[in-house]
Amino acid sequence: MAEKSSYPVVVIGLGRFGTALALELTRRGTEVLAIDRRPKVVQGLAGQITQIATADSTDMEALKQLGVSDFYRAVVAIGGDLEASILTTSLLVELEINDIWAKAVTVQHGQILRRIGAHHVVFPEHDMGERVAHLVSGRMLDFMQVDEGFALAKTHPPKEYVGIPLGSSNLRRKYGVTIVAVKSPEERFTYATADTELAYGDIIIVSGPTEDVERFAELP
Repeated sequence: MAEKSSYPVVVIGLGRFGTALALELTRRGTEVLAIDRRPKVVQGLAGQITQIATADSTDMEALKQLGVSDFYRAVVAIGGDLEASILTTSLLVELEINDIWAKAVTVQHGQILRRIGAHHVVFPEHDMGERVAHLVSGRMLDFMQVDEGFALAKTHPPKEYVGIPLGSSNLRRKYGVTIVAVKSPEERFTYATADTELAYGDIIIVSGPTEDVERFAELP
């Protein structure tokens, strides 16, 4: 199944990271089901996230009742309770979730999560929630907020810009972004010039206003 930015996401664990991630995904238009076992936390976020529920994520029946098995993508954002993090991840694997992201607090924790089947392991601080939201919800391979309102993203070139020199593409006028570097398969990154022609399979670094970069990175 091909990845789509419109896939809804389950976020399990609403600490600082999970909350920042769920809110950012919601802001960007992604449907979110957020789960936490603490009623006060859930009540405090009610109305700010698409769907939110109080449940024990280590209980398979609870996950099934919430329809978690119907989701393509899930993020285990539990950090403080390692047993709950590992158990929850293992249940998502058992439910055959296609794309499982899991937060780790130590290298050893991350190794265990990978061994039991997490497809991606992240080691985020609170301010990483926004970056990971861009990676989880879309086509970006990496994202960095350089300054307020300005960002860099690593992504693949949209098909409309494949095979034409960047200098004649009107890219900045149309989308407000600049391609600053390009990497062809089996090659290293090099500076993009007006004569650079992109190819399918290339990886590009794009810079510009954050909203413009987000919009450009979602082009097919």
